[in-house]
Amino acid sequence: MIVNIQILVLLLIAIAAVAVVAARINIPSSILLVIAGVGLALLPGLPAVRISPDVVLLLVLPPVIYSSAVAMSWREFRFNLRPITLLAVGCVVFTTVAVAAAGHWLLGLSWQVGFVLGAIVSPPDAVAPLSIARRMCLPRRIPAILEGEGLANDATALILYRFAVAAALGGVFSFGHAMAAFITIVIGEVLWGIAIGWLMLRLRHWVRDPRIEILISVLTPFLAYWPPQHLGGSGVLATVTTGLYISWNGLRLISASTRLQGIFFWDFLIYLINGMVFLLTGLQARTLSAGIRSYPASQLVISAVVVSVVVIATRFIWMFPATYLPRWLIPAVARKDPSPPWQFPFVLAFTGVRGIVSLAAALAIPLQTDDGAPFPHRDLVLSFVIVLVTLVGQGLTLPWVIRKVGLANAGRRERVQGTAAEFAARRRAIAFVIDRLDHLTAENQIPDDICTRLRAHRREQLNEIELRSDDSAEHKQRLNLFDDTELQLITAERGFINDLYTRGELKDEARRRIERGLDLREAEIANLREEMGLP
Repeated sequence: MIVNIQILVLLLIAIAAVAVVAARINIPSSILLVIAGVGLALLPGLPAVRISPDVVLLLVLPPVIYSSAVAMSWREFRFNLRPITLLAVGCVVFTTVAVAAAGHWLLGLSWQVGFVLGAIVSPPDAVAPLSIARRMCLPRRIPAILEGEGLANDATALILYRFAVAAALGGVFSFGHAMAAFITIVIGEVLWGIAIGWLMLRLRHWVRDPRIEILISVLTPFLAYWPPQHLGGSGVLATVTTGLYISWNGLRLISASTRLQGIFFWDFLIYLINGMVFLLTGLQARTLSAGIRSYPASQLVISAVVVSVVVIATRFIWMFPATYLPRWLIPAVARKDPSPPWQFPFVLAFTGVRGIVSLAAALAIPLQTDDGAPFPHRDLVLSFVIVLVTLVGQGLTLPWVIRKVGLANAGRRERVQGTAAEFAARRRAIAFVIDRLDHLTAENQIPDDICTRLRAHRREQLNEIELRSDDSAEHKQRLNLFDDTELQLITAERGFINDLYTRGELKDEARRRIERGLDLREAEIANLREEMGLP
């Protein structure tokens, strides 16, 4: 027990160290964590680490998917539903079939085992590409499609994986039965996800306690995921549906204090989960290499190269027809959504990195078939190689590709337009509130001094909006000076409050409340600077 705790602490230290390095060299921490994990796994004397597939599929996947779904804009998800569906369903199926065919004709695998391998390596992981896309300020639609695809592609892959493993175990596969089961799973999980989202939101609204609400939010993805998964589905679609439902309806039923605390809690939780998962992915190197030592090195290299090339190529082959054919064949689609430049599908095609779901699915392959024979080629776990090739290879070169095709900072205009729309909305909201204050004053006979203070507070907010709406370089420089000075004043106020507390002139609860107000103001400044693209 003590040894396990020590290993956990060492893993957390490694995550923190890699995160610091990644921030300094502008590389996604997920990539460096996998590399660090491989390096640690190869060190002599360290114990081999093995991830249980149940830990990933039942404990790690639900909160990660749920958090991404809650953060996803329902409006953007609905607008991009066609490209998301073509990638999350069409491209995953296409990749599965292509890998199965290559495995059968080039590597000598049976069709059943080929489909198992194809389902394992078919779903891309969006964590690293999304961090790069946001850092390089790509047009908003690219990360929106990546987010949506990342939410749903695991569901398609895991359902295909179940069918493929069942066929490999028993040797029987019916396309009609599989299609009917797939449609049933999709409809059932969507309905279950809506039901869980509706129930959890009402329960949280009834509780009205931030700590209990956050606890309920932690339980929500597991309630959405586990029952469908246990009944033979994937659980992913139900969790995605629950998250999107809560994202769309939560503003009316979740209190402001819960949202403030919940955002921080979930950001930290997902950051910790992702860091641990990517580090442990690299640490699988020693465990997985032990199972493939019986294969000749030439066979391993050829198999890894073939599958890697097929996985990468199929995404490019699928991406361009999926982007342009619907617009050429259906004029209404072209009118509603004109064709994007070729750089958009090219960059999306280059983001097909694989992740922990592929590794977990490979580890979950049964040991034996139904007749008691060993599962064929089970130890030939190629998914780990695919994760390394795509995540490290494509992940490290993605920024260079983005710059070469001319999309670096291409989304800056969208950001400027979005900021202008935000400030315009804030102005209109303040004007509405001031008008509402006049009505309340007339109806309730509110004293003049209270009305004056409320109007002054709103005018102060309006003045800050006007201060930040000017996008000129000189004004940005003055705004930087303003923010830096205010941050220094906040630091000075925080120091003075702490001095009062140290001298016993201020109670601890009062100090915490004052510090919370200062922290919120500091976070507000940081958020506004980030939205405006200020350093």
